[in-house]
Amino acid sequence: MNEGENRQIARDSLFLMADLRVDGLDGEFRIKVRNLSAGGMMGEGTVRVVRGTVVVVSIRNIGWIEGSVAWVQDSRFGVAFANDIDPRLARAPVVKTEDPTPGFMRNHEARMNSSAVLRKI
Repeated sequence: MNEGENRQIARDSLFLMADLRVDGLDGEFRIKVRNLSAGGMMGEGTVRVVRGTVVVVSIRNIGWIEGSVAWVQDSRFGVAFANDIDPRLARAPVVKTEDPTPGFMRNHEARMNSSAVLRKI
């Protein structure tokens, strides 16, 4: 597939945060995902990458996806995924935990039900 044909692939414009690991660099980098398709994505961030660099990106509800940098322009870059994904999963609500009670309430209820003595101020 040539570069002109790549532009015809359907992409979802969206804005979500993701974590990026870059081959040869330590740590993870927080990036913005600007658009997403089955075969790749456009990312934006302060991490400096070059064309051809192998990367792994963690996208919510999808997980870690391997790819390579296809292009770079200023703080934006394109990633071509090694395997196709279902980009609709990234738009789905984050999977709920078994206990729908927010964490701060669970901790509060546990403290209120304990036999701990509360101190008056």
